[in-house]
Amino acid sequence: MENNQIIVASQNPVKLQAVKNGFLLMFPESQFAWMNVEAPSGVNKQPFSDQETYLGALNRVTFIKEKYPNASYWVAIEGGIQFDPDHQMSAFAWVVIHNGANFGKARSGCFYLPSRVASLVQSGLELGEADDLVFGQVNSKQNNGAVGLLTGDVINRTTLYEQAVIMALIPFKNPHLYF
Repeated sequence: MENNQIIVASQNPVKLQAVKNGFLLMFPESQFAWMNVEAPSGVNKQPFSDQETYLGALNRVTFIKEKYPNASYWVAIEGGIQFDPDHQMSAFAWVVIHNGANFGKARSGCFYLPSRVASLVQSGLELGEADDLVFGQVNSKQNNGAVGLLTGDVINRTTLYEQAVIMALIPFKNPHLYF
């Protein structure tokens, strides 16, 4: 990997930083050029299932690949929520990476949301909006996010996504084992 152009399907600085961190950790000998762009997810503004969240990331990658066909990698991160069998709401993200020939995919760890936040999300707010109301923040989704607010920044939104980016890069780090 040398002088690779990476297109990230988001204007959110947290997502861009997570992608940068993941690529630089996995490929420290490589040089990258970064570009972040808006891309439609084709799903609800707040995805409500594992499948819908994954599809949102995949749709974003497909869109940016068509719009910027000469890049080396196209990356999307889609945050979502879902209910477990006990009807508790958890939050997580999907990362999809494409290099023109192969896909790398990974899901972040998940964490449970407080009932006050979950109720606001169920009423129609995005998770970031609900977090801002409950925690008295402004634009937390472009900062530490729900996970940072709940862990006292032991894990923040960037580090949560960074791990998923690293896991999605495994097939590209080990192509002889995957494809």
